[in-house]
Amino acid sequence: MTTYIARPVSTGSLKELRTADDAGRPPSPFTDGEGGAPLRCCLRRSRPGERIALVSYAPLRRWAAETGAAPGAYDEQGPVFIHAEECPGPSGTAALPFTDAHRVLRRYSADGRILGGRLVDDGFPSALTEAFADPEVAVVHVRAVEYGCFLYEVRRS
Repeated sequence: MTTYIARPVSTGSLKELRTADDAGRPPSPFTDGEGGAPLRCCLRRSRPGERIALVSYAPLRRWAAETGAAPGAYDEQGPVFIHAEECPGPSGTAALPFTDAHRVLRRYSADGRILGGRLVDDGFPSALTEAFADPEVAVVHVRAVEYGCFLYEVRRS
């Protein structure tokens, strides 16, 4: 059975986002009083008292810059939570975080075109296996249903 690994926002991108987000705005860090925000830097939920920031992030644009794809109209940006300061990134071996609710898997081709999406209630590994069974799929974005926010990407290994 194939193992899928969630990819956090890269260290280089995080450094840039902590200066200006993908909409060109400086971040506005705040102390999280409640906890529970899905952090894209370390792929865990925030804890009460942590300093975090909500920034605009363009995941497909950044992936395209790395791979040479041209997503065109599929290039979008949206809000993501990150630690306000550098963090060590994901810890442990939890391969697929934030699977405790309905999620959408969006599939993209190597040239950046969307190939479809799927609502997933449970069974993430089998849904990813199904997505990557299509040889045209190069990357899958996992997104929250309620807001459509990007959570993380999974790439073909």
